[in-house]
Amino acid sequence: MSGLVLANYRRLVVKVGSALLVGNDGQLNRAWLEKLADDVAMLASRDHEVLIVSSGAIAIGSLVLGINKRRARLEELQAAAAAGQVQLVHAYQEALRRHKIVAAQILLTPDDTENRRRFLNVRRTLGKLIERSVVPVINENDTVATEEIRYGDNDRLAARIAQLVMADALI
Repeated sequence: MSGLVLANYRRLVVKVGSALLVGNDGQLNRAWLEKLADDVAMLASRDHEVLIVSSGAIAIGSLVLGINKRRARLEELQAAAAAGQVQLVHAYQEALRRHKIVAAQILLTPDDTENRRRFLNVRRTLGKLIERSVVPVINENDTVATEEIRYGDNDRLAARIAQLVMADALI
């Protein structure tokens, strides 16, 4: 990110895919995550507001629970998401804490951005976090999702979040 020209963009939504976060061995790529945290800290020091939409919970949880993602049933993937989400957010928390940045976890379903009342609740929550210089780490709530695990995509969620918070850029 640091090589991009972002001076004109104050509010940024950064989408992080599983392939960046999780190595071929299924382990969290902490070195990469720490570099991301360095970039987020640099942006924050220049008055940018950063929100992260992150995949990776199912990949991490599958390793933790010994689940073969390719053969897993839906409820096994949901269990993997639950176990992996804890580790994923904790890793973000640790990486950002080195820079004295607080992370918050937001888990959403498509209904949360399509239902007007819930949309406004999410917008207000994210707004308060941004006001307090907290970096939201947002993911689909795969423990209750069904179609989203099979067909869903955090790219779509990132676009919805960018709209919801009126971001200047989606990376």
